[in-house]
Amino acid sequence: MKLRANSVIGGVLIALVVIVAVVAVFWTPYDPQGINLRAKLQPPSWSHWLGSDEFGRDIASRVMAGASASATVAFLTVLFAIVFGSIGGVLAGFLRGWTDRVLMTVNDALLAFPGILLALGVMVVVGANKWGIVLALGLAYAPSVVRVVRGTVLSLREKEYVEASRMIGNSELYTMFRHVLPNCVAPVAVLATSMFGWVLLSESALSFLGLGVPPPAPTWGNMLAGARPYMESAVWLGVAPGLCIALTLLCINLLGDAVRDRLDPRMAQA
Repeated sequence: MKLRANSVIGGVLIALVVIVAVVAVFWTPYDPQGINLRAKLQPPSWSHWLGSDEFGRDIASRVMAGASASATVAFLTVLFAIVFGSIGGVLAGFLRGWTDRVLMTVNDALLAFPGILLALGVMVVVGANKWGIVLALGLAYAPSVVRVVRGTVLSLREKEYVEASRMIGNSELYTMFRHVLPNCVAPVAVLATSMFGWVLLSESALSFLGLGVPPPAPTWGNMLAGARPYMESAVWLGVAPGLCIALTLLCINLLGDAVRDRLDPRMAQA
C-alpha cells in the first residue's frame, strides 16, 4: 500500500510539473520577460497570483517558464548521461581487456571530481547557456551510469543466451546491443529517475551562481539568485521558486523509490 501511495503521489506531482512546463511553452498569464515598473514588487494578489519582482514581471508566469526551462535541461542532461554512459558501460563490461582498462581509467578520473565542481569547470570553458549546462552536467553524471551498466554487464556476459548468440554466429556488437543492453534497462531506469532530481538541483545551483541559463530567461535557480537582495522586503520572490524546487525533488524521490521497489527483485522479495 505504501509503495502504491508513493508511486501515485510522485507520479501525479511529476505529471503536474510536466503539464505546467508544456503549457508554459504556449501560454503564461503574462510575458515572463515583460517589464512593468508600475507593478514592481507587488505582493500576491488577484492580478499577480504569486506577486511581481523588482522589474514588475509576474512571478507566476516566470515560475511556469522556469519549469519549462529547468525540466528541458534536466531531461536532455539525463538523456545525454544515460546514452553515453550506457554505451561506455556496455563496451567496458562486455569487451573487457584494454578497452575496459582505458574506459574505466577515464571514468574513474571523472569520478574523482565532485559532480558540481566538474560541471563548474566545463561551464567556465563552454560559457553560460542551456547547451553548456547539458554538456557540463551530462559529463558530470555519465560516469555513474558507466559504473552501473558495467557492473550489470559483467554479470550478464556469461549467461547462456549470450553464449548461444555467439554460437550461432552473431557478432559481438550485435550480441551487446541486442541481448545484453536490453537487460540493463531496470537498473538504468532506477538510476535515471534519481538522476533527474540530482540534475534539477545541480542546474538550479549553477543558475543561482550565475552559470546557468543567462537572464532575463527565467529558471528556478536564477529566480532564487535574483531574490537574495529582497529576502526581507519581498519574501515572495524566493518562496515560489524555492517551493517549486523542493516539491519537485520530493515527488521525484517518491517516484524513484517506487520505481526501485518495483524493478529491484530484492526489494520485491523483502
